[in-house]
Amino acid sequence: KQWYQRRVAITAGGSFYRNKLKYFKFLRKRMNSNPSHGPYHFRAPSKILWRTIRGMIPHKTKRGMEALNRLKVFEGIPPPYDKTKRMVVPSALRVLRLKPGRKYASIGRLSHEVGWKYRDVVEKLEEKRKEKSAAYFAAKKKLDALRAKAEATV
Repeated sequence: KQWYQRRVAITAGGSFYRNKLKYFKFLRKRMNSNPSHGPYHFRAPSKILWRTIRGMIPHKTKRGMEALNRLKVFEGIPPPYDKTKRMVVPSALRVLRLKPGRKYASIGRLSHEVGWKYRDVVEKLEEKRKEKSAAYFAAKKKLDALRAKAEATV
């Protein structure tokens, strides 16, 4: 299973203004006779990433549907996943993908400016999670030091 967390921090190449214009061009696309038939324009960063990944896989085949069902995307890091070890995909790092000096845009900011209403809520929850994580790490470090001291004496 694949899951992606902290979607607010994802970046896109190109200036913020260019990416905003591209997204507004996408927002103008709709079905002329009945706009409720699609395309659906997601505002949340997680749904923007989900739709981007959906465009990269054959989602209309059974295999593609199963792959898409295995994909989980979240804003922030929700409770069941905040205790798991996180991985970094080196080939996806902005530092390695973009040339130095190139402009980039944050998907979180882009989402906020096109109508996503929960940026402040997610930021507040992330701050809380980081505080809890820092407290846990400090306690773990203390225990490790005690264990090392005990092993040295034995």
